Amino acid sequence: MAPLPKAELVQSSVQLYRYLLRCCRQLPQESLRQHYRHAIRQSFKVHADEDDPERIQQIIKRAIEDADWVMNN
Repeated sequence: MAPLPKAELVQSSVQLYRYLLRCCRQLPQESLRQHYRHAIRQSFKVHADEDDPERIQQIIKRAIEDADWVMNN
């Protein structure tokens, strides 16, 4: 299963959040969708107070890589 297009356009935490939730919609099983939606929401809450732009970009890059892995496995 391929990741959603335009991952390279994700530049903010809100864009990342929406991108990841859209990726979840493509997962085949409802239980997987629920699990990853919950994990995305939790991670968003944990990193909500992050204010270092470099760190935010690292988090975005890693989250997209992880989403690609989930979608391909």
